Formats: sequence, C-alpha cells, structure tokens
Amino acid sequence: MSLVASREAFLAYLAHERSLSSHTVKAYGADIADLTDFASGHGATQPEDLTLAVLRDWLWHGAEEGLTKSTLARRAASARAFTGWLRRTGVTAGDAGFRLKSPKPDRSLPRVVTQASMTQILDGLAERSQSGEPEDARNLAVIELLYASGMRVSELVALDIDDVDFSRNTALVLGKGNKERIVPFGIPAAEALQAYVVRRRTLVTEQSGAAVFLGVRGSRLGVRAVYELVADILHHLPGTGPSGPHALRHTAATHLLDGGADLRVVQELLGHASLGTTQIYTHVSMERLEASYRQAHPRA
Repeated sequence: MSLVASREAFLAYLAHERSLSSHTVKAYGADIADLTDFASGHGATQPEDLTLAVLRDWLWHGAEEGLTKSTLARRAASARAFTGWLRRTGVTAGDAGFRLKSPKPDRSLPRVVTQASMTQILDGLAERSQSGEPEDARNLAVIELLYASGMRVSELVALDIDDVDFSRNTALVLGKGNKERIVPFGIPAAEALQAYVVRRRTLVTEQSGAAVFLGVRGSRLGVRAVYELVADILHHLPGTGPSGPHALRHTAATHLLDGGADLRVVQELLGHASLGTTQIYTHVSMERLEASYRQAHPRA
C-alpha cells in the first residue's frame, strides 16, 4: 500500500469507524495530505519510508514558512494519529511519530460576551421579532438557544422538532462521535422557540422535513447562515477573538461558572469528553475575577 493510499484509508477510518465529524476529518486530511506531499518530494513514497526524521523535517519546514505554534502542534498531533494507525493496522512495523514532539501552542482564551451585552443583544432581537417576520422570530430563537444551552452550531442546525421537549425545556442533541446528550434551556429560550415554531409554518416546504430551524427557502438552516447571523451581531461589540457561534458557547459556559455551576455539570452540558477541555473556562472566570478585583478594590 502506497503512502497516499494509506492516507485515504486512514481518513476513511476516521469518518466511518471513529465517526468523527466531516470538519474534523477534513482538518486531518489537509494535514496528512501536506505531510504525504512533503514526504513524496523527499523520496518517501511508502508508509515504511515515513521516518521520524522525515516528520521532523516536515514540521521544521512548516516553521520556516511561518506557521504558528498552534498550527504546528495540530500538524504534529495529526501525524502521530496517522503513524499510530499505521502501526496498529500492521501497515508498518513501528510507529515513527511516537517520539515526535511539537511546540506547545500559545494558549488563547476564548472570547466571552458580557452578561450586559448578551441582555442587550437578546432584547434587540426580541424587539425585532415583534415584526411578525418568521426570520426575525427564528433569529431570536437561534441566539437564545445557543446561549441558553451552550450547544454547538452543528448540533443546533441538526435539531428536529421531536428532539425538543417543551414540557421539560430540554433538547436531545447529537454531539461529536455520534454521542447523544440532553441539554436544558431556560424559559426565555423556550418562549422564543415556541413563538418561532408557530411562525415556522409559513416557511415549511417539501424540503423542510422535521428540521426545527429553516432557511428562507424552507430547507434546513445551514451552519454558514448561523455563522453569518452571529458574526453580524457580535461585530460591533468590544472584545477580541472569533465572532462565530462558538463565542456564545464559550459565553454560556463562562457565565454558568461565574454563577457557581459545578465544573462537571458544565462538562456534561457542553458534551466535552475530557474535563480538561472544560477547565479553560475556569481560567476565563479567573481573569474576569482578577480584572474586577483590580478595578474595584482600593488596595488592589
């Protein structure tokens, strides 16, 4: 099996056996494709030609091209996953990437919208939703639910009508690795969802199916449309960092911890496999605590 054929088999394994999302598989694919192209250019065309020296040269080449530490760290992780799979499946006798090290990525804290700004955003959307336009009602429901539940944008757009339990104010979502979980949402989100569902009927077409959130043409609302909606809303707010739906997920988690929620409860709500992933929000909360302390305490 050639190195390129091994790459394709590895990506198929990630998609079908590991059940990783298409975005994750695409990211792995880009990294491994770059690696195999580099290796082939240096005479390594078979899996057993992929030595630790080749891997290190590949990372060094990326560093010389100006790649960030986080990108290099991601590439190294992709390479280790690939070479580990080659070893486990018997394609190679050893694991060339086992000892591959990479620079620690510079940790950047996620963007968090203040509670006051979230209130202002939601009040503005609620006012626009009084227009009677189904799109305005949908936009309010989308933002309310993202903030209330902390769900991923891919989970939100995949929701079907039967996934929402209005009697308990919960939603059944399908997360990473095809793992289901139930997330709660509050009364404001429930009211916004109920108001939207009534107006949703005017958007329904043959392509709608059971999707909760619909686009203007009646098909299931796409991830890109939600990104554009959130980016437009957050564009004028102070703060740095990405302005997509994930900022609302970060915001929900941080506000929960600020309010005294247990870290493991937040982990369960977000669907994180590791508690370590959730712990970044404790750093966000500590930064906010320290900033408030320095601003308010007379002897700070």
